[in-house]
Amino acid sequence: MSILDNFITRATTLKRSIVFPEFWDNRILEAAAVICEKSIARPVLPGNPEEIRKGLSLSGISSDGIEIIDSTNLQLIDELTHLYQKQRPNVSEKVAARLVKKPLIFAGLLVASGKIDAMVAGAASTTAEVIQAAALTVGYQSGIKNSSSFFIMEMADSRVFFYADCAVNISPDSNTLADVAVSTARSYRKLMNKEPLVAFLSFSSKGSASHPDVDKVKRAVEIARAIDPDTVYDGEFQVDTAVSESVAQKKIKEPSKVAGRANVLIFPDLDAGNIAYKITQYLAGAKAYGPILQGFAKPVSDLSRGAKVSDIVAVATITSLLS
Repeated sequence: MSILDNFITRATTLKRSIVFPEFWDNRILEAAAVICEKSIARPVLPGNPEEIRKGLSLSGISSDGIEIIDSTNLQLIDELTHLYQKQRPNVSEKVAARLVKKPLIFAGLLVASGKIDAMVAGAASTTAEVIQAAALTVGYQSGIKNSSSFFIMEMADSRVFFYADCAVNISPDSNTLADVAVSTARSYRKLMNKEPLVAFLSFSSKGSASHPDVDKVKRAVEIARAIDPDTVYDGEFQVDTAVSESVAQKKIKEPSKVAGRANVLIFPDLDAGNIAYKITQYLAGAKAYGPILQGFAKPVSDLSRGAKVSDIVAVATITSLLS
């Protein structure tokens, strides 16, 4: 059984609700149908009910099992407007009411209100727009100030690693890098049901090289430990030192629970992370699931605008398990 099959099996027992604010994209409608058919979650489509039902009908998709929320309902708009104002008291009612009518904000507030468990968007929106909407509505997890992303990499030998950040933060400073690590550790624990061993990666292993980029990673390790003292973080490590016990024994003199046994890899910048996951996918034959957004107080995930229906279903499945 692949890791995704395992996730689907678990998701069917939870029956979370997921809001998809981009109902006008046929891929979203098709994915909602698959999610219903496999009982992965309860898909929710907000918008004009007549337009949504027309779109489903034209696509040959039954509305059975799909919840439609009328985004023009004045009572609901008023409720979400007041929720937004409560979160951001400096925003006027007029401005809040205008923002609530935006699909991503409306969907984010449905999640923030507790009416819906999670949100998946991005088929027709940029990553920046999805992140901004999530930040304005559901906000961030305790101790986290930055959103990030991770990929689940399933190797040909069935080992699973989490790679972060591979899609959001281009050149993170030490504080942002620490946020990436803490968020990914939390995601790993929820999804894998075991303890994360988090390695901060570099071209240096425990002082084998000296450079400001190495110092940045060292500082990030200390910050992550301060934010989340119950999780094992270590580094800086070269990648072979992080994942190979035989290499770690040769290179690392001090005791480390992570060296050679890491299951979460934190890359120093987006260049390294993006290149690494694609090399692992295309040259090592690994399956890559993601990117999955993280760091928010409630689950919100982004989609590539080129996502296939199967990609949307996979992201929705993983996102449902993070709630």
